[in-house]
Amino acid sequence: MAWGNFLLMNTRSVTVKLIRKQVNKCIVPSVTQVSRRNDPYQVLISCILSLRTKDKTTVEASKRLFQVADTPKDMVELSVSRMEKLIYPVGFYRNKSRVILEANKKILGDFGGKVPNNIDDLLSIKGVGRKTANLVLGLGFNIPAICVDTHVHRITNRLGWIKTRSPEETEEALKKIIPRHLWVELNTILVTFGQNICLPVSPFCSKCSVRRFCKRIGVGKSR
Repeated sequence: MAWGNFLLMNTRSVTVKLIRKQVNKCIVPSVTQVSRRNDPYQVLISCILSLRTKDKTTVEASKRLFQVADTPKDMVELSVSRMEKLIYPVGFYRNKSRVILEANKKILGDFGGKVPNNIDDLLSIKGVGRKTANLVLGLGFNIPAICVDTHVHRITNRLGWIKTRSPEETEEALKKIIPRHLWVELNTILVTFGQNICLPVSPFCSKCSVRRFCKRIGVGKSR
C-alpha cells in the first residue's frame, strides 16, 4: 500500500473513532435499538417500518407489533386491518402492512421461516432494497455490509472521502476505502452523527469532533 493511501485510511479510521466517541451518549437509530435483541427477523421488520418514519415512532410500533407476533408464522395470521392498527402511525402504514405480510409469506414459503443471510435472497423479498438488506446482514447477522442511507451518503461526501451521486455508488466506493471491521457499525455511527451534529442544513461544525479532517463539501451555512 502506498504511503499516501495508508495515511488516508488511517485518517478515516481516526475520524470514525472520533465520531463514535462524540455520539456515544446519543440515542442510536431505531433499528440499531431493535438489533440488540439479536433477532434478524425483528431487524428486518423494523427496517421496513422505519422507512420515512421517525425513530421514536418506529421503536414504539415495533414493540407493539412484536408483542402480538414475533415470528413469520404468527405474523401471517394477522389481518391487514389488525396490522395497520398495530403499526400506526408509521409512515405509509397501510402499504407497509401489506408489504410485511407478503414478506412473511415469502420467508415461510421460500426460506423455511428463517430470514436469509445473503444479499440476493434478501433482495428477492418484495419491499426489501439494498439499504434494508445490508442493514439486516450487518445488524441482524453481524456479516460485514455497508448500509447507505441519506446520512451515510451525505456525510461521507461532505467529509471528502468520496464523490458519488447515488447510494449504490456510495456503497461501492466505501467498500474500497473503509476497513472491513468498521462496515457493520458505520451506519449506526454516521446516522447518529447526522441526526445530532452533521445535520443536512446548518450542521454544528463549531462543536464537531472531526472538523479538522472535514472538507465541508457542499456546506454553506453552519453553526
